[in-house]
Amino acid sequence: MFTGIVEELGEITAVETLADSARLTIRGPIVTGDAVHGASIAVNGVCLTVVDGPEGDSFTADVMKETLDRSTLGLLKAGARVNLERPVRLADRLGGHLVQGHVDGVGTLLSREPGEKWDVVTFALPPELSRYVVDKGSITVDGISLTVVEAGADRFSVSLIPTTLELTTLGRKAPGDPVNLEVDVVAKYVERMIGDRVVS
Repeated sequence: MFTGIVEELGEITAVETLADSARLTIRGPIVTGDAVHGASIAVNGVCLTVVDGPEGDSFTADVMKETLDRSTLGLLKAGARVNLERPVRLADRLGGHLVQGHVDGVGTLLSREPGEKWDVVTFALPPELSRYVVDKGSITVDGISLTVVEAGADRFSVSLIPTTLELTTLGRKAPGDPVNLEVDVVAKYVERMIGDRVVS
């Protein structure tokens, strides 16, 4: 479990493409500080397992085909910057919201509106996810916990403060760039419990 509070910008140092998977080597001195073989680290919002290392300030993780198909990890090349976060500990403060590291779909950055203090950024999202996204609700974009400013049928907007722009990949993304999306897990559980019942 994660909180969507990015700890550092890491770098992809190697990508090995296999028949039905890929192996990523990622540099991140903060997240590797206490990582061990088998540890979980979120990479652009995708929960990955450390399989080799950490060695120095890098670790290696395997990415299965399902994850490559459902996220943007399959597009990463050596030199790409990525958002990194270690799992939350039970004693930690929950700074963002509950994030599983399970990507629900891929969205696209549609537009940026620079402001004096922050940018308003609009993303397209798959229509099947729109029912989970509400004004002032939580959403995870490339592993970053964000508050929705305005939700629509096929898009949503967020405001990005200077810290987010400086310390995450969203400060570098341009219109047309894909992003990983994870909707609020609480919304999915509520939908499952209610089912097709209509509240009158």
